[in-house]
Amino acid sequence: MASATARHILVNTEEECLQLKERIEGGEDFGDIARAHSTCPSKAQGGDLGQFGPGMMVKEFDEVVFSAEVNTLQGPVKTQFGYHLLEVTSRD
Repeated sequence: MASATARHILVNTEEECLQLKERIEGGEDFGDIARAHSTCPSKAQGGDLGQFGPGMMVKEFDEVVFSAEVNTLQGPVKTQFGYHLLEVTSRD
């Protein structure tokens, strides 16, 4: 069975998500941004979600995690929880 590790930043608005994406693309640290801005409890780990398999996350998130290139910034990805920036850190 496939598995992946990923980290993410969850915010309430697409606008904020895009602003944070610009900052990360400009060289700011993903983990630092996650700790300062994410509304998910994973922010304490810099947005790290650990390892998970297909179907363990919401559909929209899952689709990106199991198709995006590893170590590339993805998003905004809209889910029922808000807007995510995410980065797949590994995938088997």
